[in-house]
Amino acid sequence: MSESTYPADILSSPTPVLSVSPVVLPAPDRVVDLEVRVSAPVAGSDLPVILLSHGQGYSNHLSSLNGYAPLANFWAAHGFVVIQPTHLSSRKLNLDPETPGAPMYWRSRAEDMTRILDHLDVIEAAVPQLAGRLDHSKVAVAGHSMGGHTASLLLGARLTDPDDGTVVKLADSRVKAGVLLAAPGRGGDAVSEFVAENYPFFLTMDFAEMATPTLVVAGDKDTSAHLTVAGPDWHADPYVLSPGPKSLLTLFDAEHGLGGISGYDVAETTDENPARVAAVQQLTWAYLRSELHPGDPAWQTARDALASDPDPLGRIESK
Repeated sequence: MSESTYPADILSSPTPVLSVSPVVLPAPDRVVDLEVRVSAPVAGSDLPVILLSHGQGYSNHLSSLNGYAPLANFWAAHGFVVIQPTHLSSRKLNLDPETPGAPMYWRSRAEDMTRILDHLDVIEAAVPQLAGRLDHSKVAVAGHSMGGHTASLLLGARLTDPDDGTVVKLADSRVKAGVLLAAPGRGGDAVSEFVAENYPFFLTMDFAEMATPTLVVAGDKDTSAHLTVAGPDWHADPYVLSPGPKSLLTLFDAEHGLGGISGYDVAETTDENPARVAAVQQLTWAYLRSELHPGDPAWQTARDALASDPDPLGRIESK
C-alpha cells in the first residue's frame, strides 16, 4: 500500500511536524515527574489526540518518549496530536528494581495516560504554537506490546491485582477509540511459565468488558514465546474475546516488531519491512480518523485498498 492508493482528499500530502520534549507534568505521587513528547502538525485546528504507550524491549531509549517515531511522525503529519509518555518501566529511567510496581509498573503506566488526559490543557499551553488547537473530545489511545496492555486497560480490559486480589477497572470514558499493536492476550494457561512466575498480573487479563471501538493489529508470525504458549493467535485475543465494535488487522509474515514500528532501523526488529510499516501507519491512521470523525470514509477506503491489492500485506475482519 502506498499513499497514492488514497484519494487526495482522504490522505493528503504530509504536513511538517512540530515535536517538543520533554514536556514535564509534575507528579508528586510518582517516583519521578512524568515527561512526555508532543508531536503535532504545524497547521490545523480542532486536532484529535492520540496517546501512544511504548513497549519494552532491549533498547535503552525506544521504551520512552523517544521511541515509535515511524508512527508518531506519520500520525502527526496527517492531522493528529500525538502524546508519548515515558513510563516508569522505561530503561531510560533506570529506576531501582526495588521501586514499588517494578519492573513493569502496569498500574502506573495506565495512570500516566489518565494523568495526561487530566492535564491536556497544561500540555497544550506548554507547547509553542499548539494553544487552542486541540479537540479534547476526540481522544484515542494506542500502544505496542506492553504499551498495548496499557492501552487495553484504558479501553476497558480488566485484571485482578495479584497483590491484593481486587478487580482493577481503569477504563476512561474520555477515550473514544484505540489501536492495540502486538498487544498481550488472555491470561490463564495461555501465558508462559516465566510470565506466570514473574508477571502475575498477566494471568487474569480479561477483555469481556473492553467495549471501546478498537483496531487490533497482530502479526501471524509473532509467537512471543517468552510471553505465551498460545502462539501468534494470542495477540488476536483482544479482538476475539471482547465485544464489538472491533476490527482485527492480521499482518502476513509479521513478527513482534510489525516491520519496525518502534523506531527507524531498530536493531531489535526481527522482521524489518518498510512496506509493512507503511501499511500499519496508513491503516491505523485511517481507522482512527473514521472513529473520531464519524462518517469519514478513510477507514472504508483503506479496507477497500487492502482487499483489492493483488499481493496484500494482511487481511482485515470486523465485528
